[in-house]
Amino acid sequence: MHRRRRTALVLSAAIVAAAPLLTACGNDAHPGAAAVVGGHRITVAQLQSRVDEVRRAQRAAVADETQYQQAVAGTGTLTRDTLHQMVLDRVLDRAARDAGVTVTAREVQAMRAGLEQQAGGPEGLRRAWLQQYGVPPQRLDDNLRLQVEAQKLAAKLHTDPSQPAFWKALSTASGELHIDLNPRYGAWDVQKGNAEAKTPWLRETSAGAQRAA
Repeated sequence: MHRRRRTALVLSAAIVAAAPLLTACGNDAHPGAAAVVGGHRITVAQLQSRVDEVRRAQRAAVADETQYQQAVAGTGTLTRDTLHQMVLDRVLDRAARDAGVTVTAREVQAMRAGLEQQAGGPEGLRRAWLQQYGVPPQRLDDNLRLQVEAQKLAAKLHTDPSQPAFWKALSTASGELHIDLNPRYGAWDVQKGNAEAKTPWLRETSAGAQRAA
C-alpha cells in the first residue's frame, strides 16, 4: 500500500478505538431535527435527502432490481449511520478549526488523484467509495476533504490519530458543540453508532494500520 494511502486510512481504527471520548449532551433534540450540533439543526429532511442520494447512486450503479435490493439489504442501517457520520464530521471540522487547520482544494484534488490512480481511474474510485462507504459521487470531494483535514489535525498536534492528544481535541470539540441527537436515531454513542458508520476516515484505519505494521 502506498505511504499516502496508509496515512489517509490510519485515521479510522484510532477514531473507532478512542470514540467513547466523544460524548453528547442529551437525547432531547429540537422539534423537527434529527440532531442539533453547535446550535445548528440537522433536519430530518436534510438527513433523508442525504440517504436518498446514496440510494439513487446505488440504483444507478447496478444492472437490475435484484442487485439493487442486495445493496439496500447490505446498508440496512443507512439512515442512522448517515446521521452519525454527519455529526462526527462536524466534530472533526470544529476540532480542526480550533487548531487553526484549513484544507485547500489543491490538497483535496491531490488526494483524489492518488486514490484514482490506485482505483484504476475516476470511475473506479467513485464505485469503490459508494460500495464500501456509501459515499455517492457528488459527495466524494467532501469526504476526501475530511480525510485531509484529519491528517492535518493530527500533524498540527504533533501526534497521530491513535494517541490521546488527537482524541482530546475531538472530545473538546464534541463538548463545545453540545450535541443533541433525536432518540429515534439512537444515542450519541460512538461505539454502537459511529463505529458502524461506513466512511473511510472512520472505518479503514484498523485494516490500514495492520497492513502498515
